[in-house]
Amino acid sequence: MITGGSFFMLGYSLRPDAKMTRKNATAYEYMYATYPFLESWVDSLQNAGALRDTVIADPQGVRLHAFYAAAPEPTDRTAVIVHGYTDCAVRMLMIGYLYNRDLRYNILLPDLHYHGQSGGKAIRMGWKDRLDVLRWMDVANAVFGGETRMVVHGISMGAATTMMLSGERQQPYVKCFVEDCGYTSVWDEFSNELKSSFGLPAFPLMYTASWLCDLKYGWNFHEASALKQVAKCELPMLFIHGAADDFVPTWMVHPLYQAKPGEKDLWLVPGVGHAYSYRDHKEEYTARVREFVGRYIH
Repeated sequence: MITGGSFFMLGYSLRPDAKMTRKNATAYEYMYATYPFLESWVDSLQNAGALRDTVIADPQGVRLHAFYAAAPEPTDRTAVIVHGYTDCAVRMLMIGYLYNRDLRYNILLPDLHYHGQSGGKAIRMGWKDRLDVLRWMDVANAVFGGETRMVVHGISMGAATTMMLSGERQQPYVKCFVEDCGYTSVWDEFSNELKSSFGLPAFPLMYTASWLCDLKYGWNFHEASALKQVAKCELPMLFIHGAADDFVPTWMVHPLYQAKPGEKDLWLVPGVGHAYSYRDHKEEYTARVREFVGRYIH
């Protein structure tokens, strides 16, 4: 029974195929309904041939996809923008708008492993994705001139990915990070979801499912820790979290913020649920990102 439960949990968490297929199929429709100002901006980029596709292969030969667009005027300022769980690059175009249209940055938006137009066997919750995004950062730097000044901005699982990669050695072009509602670790996030959705304790399913994940996909829930990685981050980071978030519980931002050494800011957004800080407070979100990132990318 425990073995069967572990297989179910792994499939439920890391291969929610039907949900992702629906979200991919309706990504533009959803974005234009939620953020009506995006449609004319995306149309203008597409009509000018400015919103482009690129692909790379990971070390195992898996095809990975990204969109990118140059700034309206030539600049070395560049943002790499990382989407959340079961989302895709298209569903991060509102943050693309913030950087490209409002702040006049070059942008690159990758589809993480198993998301959007990228290949792969299963969701990796940001852990192995951190290495792919580091490769995408190199791609963005090269595409936009080779001497960029870069921010990485992620939401939800993309924020966890951003924190996970922030603990790795950084190239000189990377200047700062923005994480919006990321989790402390995969173990903490899955334990919370197991309890809130199914009323089950961590033991024994979390332990057996983590072991199975290691066996099948080469990583486990314990090692996939944004908390441990952000403690090694040497560059500035802005932390954003909705004060009413119960999917990635708001409490998670506090140990993350405390663990981060050096320069950092925290914005707790009153009354906001998971990943809706930009949607519900667009002007303030833009202003806070502009001010924080602008300290390090002039």
